[in-house]
Amino acid sequence: MAASVYKWFVLPLFATVLISAVPHPFHVTVEEMNHNAQDKTLEISCKIFTDDFEKTLAKNYNSKVDLTNPPNKAAMDSLVKRYIVAHLSLKVNGRPVNLVYVGFETDKEASYGYVEVDNVPAVSRVEITNSLMYDQFDDQVNIMHVIVGGKRQSTKLSYPDKEVTVSF
Repeated sequence: MAASVYKWFVLPLFATVLISAVPHPFHVTVEEMNHNAQDKTLEISCKIFTDDFEKTLAKNYNSKVDLTNPPNKAAMDSLVKRYIVAHLSLKVNGRPVNLVYVGFETDKEASYGYVEVDNVPAVSRVEITNSLMYDQFDDQVNIMHVIVGGKRQSTKLSYPDKEVTVSF
């Protein structure tokens, strides 16, 4: 009986503790780009594992980073903005566009960075250059969802590939 209790209750509890203490075995970001026709903007969110993102920001900018409980939110905003703008670029309908940083938030294990592109009345093609987290992991995968007029196209880039085009 004791062996049965150990097998069904203690081992799974121990395994859960071990798993939560070990870094996750995959490295992925998810970018969602949504064309807001009414506002003529392209709204972009970048979802990144918080622990990986903090390590990457600390390494790249030689700074102490805490995205979950930032002692200085403005300083963390600055680092997130610098990183996203340096590692994500777009051409919309063949022309390069400027990413306008909106902010970031953290939700448990993920951090979300928000940027947008203004003055985008219509979208027929988006050329994406995405190297988020490539400077940290050589097994990085970046998944991108582009939504225009309610139509969604998804694609992924695996390190070292960083360029893809989505057409509507």
